This record gives sequence, structure tokens and C-alpha cells, in this order.
Amino acid sequence: MDAPVDLSKSPIPEVLAALATDPHKGLDAKEAAVRLGRYGPNALEEKKTSAWVLFFRFFWGPIPWMIEAAALMAAVVRDWGDFTIILALLLFNAALGFLEEHQASNALQALKNALALKAKVLRDGAWSEIDAKDIVPGDIVRVRLGDVVPADARIVSGEYLSVDQAALTGESLPVSKKPGDSLYSGSIAKQGEVQAVVTETGSHTFFGRTASLVQSAGATSHFQAAVMRIGDFLIAAAGVLAVILIAVQLSRGADVLRLAEFVLILLVASVPVAMPAVLSVTMALGAKLLAREKAIVSRLDSIEEMAGMEILCSDKTGTLTQNKLTLGDVSPWRGADRTEILLVASLASRAEDRDPIDLAVLAGLHDDGALKAYTQQAYQPFDPVTKRTEATVKGPDGVVFHAAKGAPQVMTALAKLEGADLEAANRAVDSYAAKGFRTLGVARTDASGAWRFLGFIPLYDPPRADSKETIARAEGYGVRVKMVTGDDVAIAQQIAGDLGLGTGIQPATDLFSGGVGKGDIPADIAERIEAADGFARVFPEHKYAIVKALQQRGHIVGMTGDGVNDAPALKQADIGVAVSGATDAARAAAALILTAPGLSTIIRGIEEARRIFERMMSYTLYRIAMTLDIMVFIVLATIVYGFFPLTPVMIIMLALLDDIPIMTIAFDRAQVPGRPVRWQMDRVLVVSSVLGALAVVQSFGLLVVGQNMLRLDAPHLQTILFLQLVVGGHLMLFVTRTKGPFWMPPFPGIALFCAIVATQIVAALLCVYGVLVPALPWELIGLVWAYNIAWMFIQDLAKLAIYRELGLRADRATTFLSRLHQRLGAAQRREAQRPAGPSPDPHAGPAASFVATALGLGALAALLWTGHLASGEGAPPALASAARSAGEAHPETSASVHAPAPQPPASTAAAERPDEPAAPAATTAAASARAAKASVRLGGFPTEARAAARWRQLQKRTPAPIASSRVAIRKAARDGKDAWFVEISEFASQSEAAAFCKDIGARRADCEAATGE
Repeated sequence: MDAPVDLSKSPIPEVLAALATDPHKGLDAKEAAVRLGRYGPNALEEKKTSAWVLFFRFFWGPIPWMIEAAALMAAVVRDWGDFTIILALLLFNAALGFLEEHQASNALQALKNALALKAKVLRDGAWSEIDAKDIVPGDIVRVRLGDVVPADARIVSGEYLSVDQAALTGESLPVSKKPGDSLYSGSIAKQGEVQAVVTETGSHTFFGRTASLVQSAGATSHFQAAVMRIGDFLIAAAGVLAVILIAVQLSRGADVLRLAEFVLILLVASVPVAMPAVLSVTMALGAKLLAREKAIVSRLDSIEEMAGMEILCSDKTGTLTQNKLTLGDVSPWRGADRTEILLVASLASRAEDRDPIDLAVLAGLHDDGALKAYTQQAYQPFDPVTKRTEATVKGPDGVVFHAAKGAPQVMTALAKLEGADLEAANRAVDSYAAKGFRTLGVARTDASGAWRFLGFIPLYDPPRADSKETIARAEGYGVRVKMVTGDDVAIAQQIAGDLGLGTGIQPATDLFSGGVGKGDIPADIAERIEAADGFARVFPEHKYAIVKALQQRGHIVGMTGDGVNDAPALKQADIGVAVSGATDAARAAAALILTAPGLSTIIRGIEEARRIFERMMSYTLYRIAMTLDIMVFIVLATIVYGFFPLTPVMIIMLALLDDIPIMTIAFDRAQVPGRPVRWQMDRVLVVSSVLGALAVVQSFGLLVVGQNMLRLDAPHLQTILFLQLVVGGHLMLFVTRTKGPFWMPPFPGIALFCAIVATQIVAALLCVYGVLVPALPWELIGLVWAYNIAWMFIQDLAKLAIYRELGLRADRATTFLSRLHQRLGAAQRREAQRPAGPSPDPHAGPAASFVATALGLGALAALLWTGHLASGEGAPPALASAARSAGEAHPETSASVHAPAPQPPASTAAAERPDEPAAPAATTAAASARAAKASVRLGGFPTEARAAARWRQLQKRTPAPIASSRVAIRKAARDGKDAWFVEISEFASQSEAAAFCKDIGARRADCEAATGE
């Protein structure tokens, strides 16, 4: 307002003068319209963002950029199949995030709905009912029983008004107001009737300031930050590898479109396009599990926040306590007894008024029949002037007397206590106050009409039956509970002590004596807040500031509440919890809504949230390691061997086979960590990078085996590498899903295990029957499985060693970190305080993950170079294969089983490097055509791999006849098609060859004998 006076504290005549208002006529319609234009409607303002703008935000960020780049490259090379799949994943991620945010953004709307819709206003000397939004400062309003106060106002006239403002201030009892007192918008009238002048409207009211805090509140999700860091890490790695690959391929004169296509493959392989979707689906399925525990999740990423919650700020009234006045131990005075005190107090009450104190007294009598013998002839309700209720009662003997209850000092004065009696009564009242009780005095008149004091009735709001146990369980999980209440310090200390929270209660009015700003909380105040066991005399701004100060100290903070006053803190908190029976405003601002009473549901929610977090962590480790494996392996294999180890179709199939069944990880069995957990990205990137580097070595090892031992051609080598990545990836998930040995409990969930088994069966059948990939025999598939199982143990040992080393380093760093913590700023404290187990080594910064990757790649390069030197070849195997093929004059190609030579893409390698010298082939066509006494030919087989596998079977089953024979695997035409044959020569005689062939033929294999030249 423009008025120079303080409208909330100045005397009423000055307020009326400042507002230019006549209390008997009110404003005229014209002036009201002018003020409505000047001050605006009595409604909350809300900044609205277009739904389209919100939707398109999900296409902006590192991971969406990479997915969009991959889709663009697919369109450039006209690969519409890849383009469709990638675009579908992008739209799915955006739609899921948009729906989640849209459903959780209605806090302000619920606050609006809580405002009064209609109000009685005096204008032009007449009372009328208008919309509450049309009220302006200076209006005279009438408030009576059941009305919602429409705006902040000062009482001008009327005897008194009892208002319930628990939803605003958290006070558990109605508050009595008299002329001159302030009324707050949104409070509810319980008794009395007054006229008041409006001082503030809309967002300037006490209620409106709460709403503006809700609009400005909000903390960044740790889940979102973690996904962003993972995306940044993978994008940086992909960028470096892409630059290396482009430089090498351009120096070789590669076709630009072909290079663009391969960059597409790299992008698809390097960006875990399904990672946000898998993590979101994991949390969504977890949210369904939480719903079974009577906890409804309104924001998915709050699950991850709840798993890491370190401090729970719990509202006292209705959350830790029953929000129901209960009688304490009645204290009789000088000859009176407990029954008489409760009877007289009940006679001075009236049930139909629904006054909380009257209801508590009547409930404490336990004998409704005792009142039937008495007749209440007159009743005077409580008013703030006399501070008592009084009834004129006719007893069963016909004697009329007066019964009264009220403030103790009023009752003792009424009974004219003096001297030692008065001092004893005051000490009793002080004793009850120190314990947090509100005390009633009770008195009655005797036959002479003199008042006789009967004693005290203490009242309190008792704790819930399960609150103490729930708090103990929370602290057992490493969650510290702090009580927050609008009551006085004595009451807060009593309740907190009863619940085992401690008695270190800080008055919020002392902590924030200068008001609550929107900036950082002063460091000394934040330290006091962190050390306190609870807070008393708390207003809405204080709750918001308490949560913000604890976050500033580096904690993940939860806040429970049920009223409008809790909404700003609920939204600012990392995990806002609206308890059972909460207002719409509190539910809309909260991330977790409880539908069962008490805090025990929160504990079950914490347990389930930590299981969900462990599942997400195991998937994240697996996904980063697999992404590094695919990305690094494809680039290095292309550079070193001159061919693509996977085709575009294999890349897409690999992504589908890897991620789709992994969504069942939401049902995996997981341990519940005993301490709060959070994303420790340094540790995540180190562990996943080392596992990824080992997986790269594993993939190259199979590539070397396939070339130098199995002598597979390029298409079949690609198939075996595709199968290896599918099998190795899912076995790696079994490694990452637990921090202990993978063969120890908890064992994989049935859904996850069955999904992975089904995926492996599909992958094996694709490879056996050649669906979209060249076919492989069962023997090679078994070899791939045996190879990956052996590597599974190696990776698990490496994982255990990494966790052990990180734990030892953290233990050594604990003392250093505790000292450093005292001097760090707010941002540094967040990194220093690691709740989940030991904190990571301060030297293991973000660069540690890149160092681990570099070391792994260095070991890989050394391994490959050593392999080349050991084989005696001066050029990569692909070049040797190309030179051998170019030097053969015979129309058939042959290879020696005894002297293996690599077979991959000879034509590609020869075309790219034609001038390099070729390594000599171990066996040539001329050598295979040497004279022999007798020979046989087996076949034909569709692939060289099948022919070689058949030869190995013969060596095991019939070693004697072929011990001294010479063997060659040839490719020749048969019935117009190329086939592979096993030629076994140098049998001792033709009869021996015929007998051998007869034996082989009995096993349903094609075999024919021939006479040597």
C-alpha cells in the first residue's frame, strides 16, 4: 500500500484513515473499481509457460543433441530404418518426461482453490456478497462461524472471533481474536462474529507470500544432474574417437558418404539413447511398488532423492502428533477429587459448539450418564476478555450452582487464592508449562455462592503411537529427523524429548529475526540449523528457509507436512512428503503423497527407494561400460583392421537386445543400503570405465581368436563379434548388479533372469539360422559363451579390487575430509559429505575416469601389437589375407588347418592398402595339389567355419586313420553354387580311404574317395 502507516500494527483509527474507509458505510462502488484496477484482483498470480515450450525443452540437452545428430546423419545417408528407430526413441523420452512434469506442476492451482470464493462486503452502506477476487484494500468485510477469511484484515468491531489458522501457522488450537487483531487470508472462523477492514489482497497477503514461495521454490534433481554428467562424459569420449577416426579415414581417401554413415554408427553406438527411458521406466515401475506401500509418487525422480535423504524435517501437528487434544493427569486441589474436577469442567462445556477444548474435556469424563442428572440452565462461551467458560447448572438435588473452566490465573483469582496457596498454584502452572502442557483451571460455587477452586486439567496433543518407533527406524537408516512446529519452545521440547529426538529446539523467530531473504542463509545460522534437534515458533517462510539452509550445508533434505503453510518447504525440499489427510496445496507441492497415517509408510518408502536406486546404479554401470566397449572397439577395429566389426543392422539389433529386456531390472532383487545413497559420479565413471576397458580387451581377444585360430571371413567374424557383445553385455550386468561377488546373494530376480535368458536364446537363434546376419554353427556359439563366462570372472575380480581400493582410499581420506569440511564453502561441502559408505578419494576427481579409460586402451594397444609381433607378420592380418588371395593363380581358394592364416575382409583391405607387402600364405594351391596315394573329400559346407568345425570333430572322433594325413579346406563350385570342402589326402591306400569314407557316410555326411595324381 502507499499508506505511510504500518497497516498491520497501527491503531485501527489510523488504519481506517490511511485506507480512506468509513467503517459504517464501506467503500463506494466507484472507488472500489478504481482500487481493483490499481491493486489487481484478490487472486494469486501465476507465470504460465506454454505446453509446447515445456514439451520442446526435452529436445534440448547433451543426450537429446546426440540422438538428434544421429537421426540427422541417418537421414543424410538415407538410412530410413535407423532414422525411424532413433526418432521413436527421442519422442518416447520427451513424451515420458513431459507427462511426468505436467502432472506434478499444479501446486499453485491447488493453492488458488483453497482461497475463499465468496465474501460479505459493506459497500455504499449496504452488505452484499461478492466474489472474493473483487475485494480491494479498504473494504469492510464480515466474518462469522464457518467463513473463510477472504484477505488479510484488521478487526474493527465485534466481541471476539475464534479462528483456525493451523493450515497457515501450524498452531494446533484455534486462536482468539479481538478488535485490533489481524486476520489472515485462508484461515477459518470457528466461533464469534466480527467486522474487519481489508489491508492486503492477492499475493501481498500472508497466504499469497506462501504461494509466491511455492512458485520460486524448487531444487535441481540429482538424477537429472547425474544423467547430464553421464551424457557429457560419453559425448566427450565419442567426440575424441570420432575426430581420430575421421582423420585416419580421410588420410586413406575414404568416401565422404561412407564415412558419414560410419559416424552415424559411432553416434548410435556411443550414445545410450535408451538410457533415460530405461531409468525412467525403472523408476515408474518402482513407483507402482511404492503405491502398494501407500505412498504415491507425483515426481519420478523423487524416488532417487528419497533414497539419498539424510535429514527429514517433520511437521509436528498431525504428523508426529495426533492433532487431537488429550487430557493429561488431572491435578486435584485441596480435597477435591479427579471425578469432581472432570464433572464440573464438563458441565462448563457445550458439545454442539465443537470447541476442541470442550470436546477433549467431555471425552475425558468417560461417563456420559453422569451428566444426565444435571441441567445446564445457562451457558457463557469462552471470550478473550473473561478467558473462561461458565455455566449455570441445576443439580439432581435441585440446587443451582455455577461451574467454570478457563485460564489458571483467572480461576485462582475467581476463587481468591492468596499467599502460600496462590504461590503453590502458580508453581504447578509453571511446572505444566515447562513440560509443554496447556493448563485449564476448574472452579464451582458452593451453597453460599462463593467460588471454590477444584484443581488443574493439563491438555496436550499426544504423539502418534508409531512415531517414536518410526523415528528410531529412520535413524537406523541414517536419516536424522528434525521436528518443525509453530508451537512454543516448551511444548516442542516436551514432544521432541518424548519421541527421542533430543531437546535442542531452536526458536525460528530468533534464527530469522531479520526476515527470510531469497539468497543464501548466513553460515552461522545454517550451522545452528544443522545442529538443532527441532524448531519452534515456525512460520511458512521459516520452514522454507530451514530446508534451504540444510541444502546449503550439503544435505539431501526431506520435508513432511499437511497444510498450506508447508507447501513452499515441500516444493523446495529434495523430497517433499504430504502426509495422510494433507490439504490439496500440500499434495500438489509434494513429491510423495502418503495415503496411510503415520511416518511408518515413509520408512517402507525409503527401503523401496534404495532398492530402486541400487537397480538404477547397476544399470548405469553396465550401460556406460557397454557403451565404452562398443564405441572404442568399433573405432579401433576400423583403424587397425580396416573393416567395420559391426554392420548398421547389428548396431540397431544390439541396442534393442541390450536395453529392452533390461527394463525388467525394476523387478530385480537388491539389497537395502544401511546409509543414504546418492550418485557418486567419480566412482561410477571409474568403475564403469575400467570394466569398459576390460570389455574392449575381451572383444579384441575374440577378434584375434576368430582370425588367427578360427580363420573366419569378414561376415562371419562380424556375426561372432555381434554375439559376443550381446552375451558379454548381459553377463556384465550380473557383475555390476552387486558390489560383492556376482555368485553371492541377492540373486537376480526371476523377471530379469528370464528376460536375459530369452534374449540370449533369440540372439543364438538369429546367429544359427542366419536371420539378418551370416549363420554360425552351434560349436562357435558355445565357444563364444565359454569365452564370455571366463571373462565374467575376470571382470568380477577387477570390480571387487576397484571397490576395495576405493574403500581403502576413502578410509585414509576420512580425517582429511573432516578437517577440510570445516573450511569448505557450500558447494564444496556437497562433494565432501558422502553419505553412502566411505567417501571417495579427494584425488579421484572427474579426470580419474578418463585416466582409467586411457590405461585400458594402452593395455589394449600393447596386447594387439604383441600379438602381431608374435605371429611374425609385418602387416595386419587383413593385409596378409588380401595379399594371399591376390597371389593365388588357382580358381579355387584353399587354407591349411595346420597353419592358420587370417581371413577377414581381404578385398577391402587390399583396396585400401594395395602397395603394402603381403605376408606369405602358409599353404598354397600348388601345395594342396601334390600327388597322393589316395584322398577323400567331405562337403560341401556353406561356410569355411562350418568346414573347419567339421574337421575338428573328425580329429576328435577318428584320430587314427588321419593322423599322418594332410588336410586342406577348399572353396569350389558345386551344382552351380560355391561351397567349402575338407580334402584329406595321403591315405596309405585307396582301400583305407574308401573305408574311412564309408565310416563317415554312415554318419550321414557326404564323403567321396579319389585316387591321387
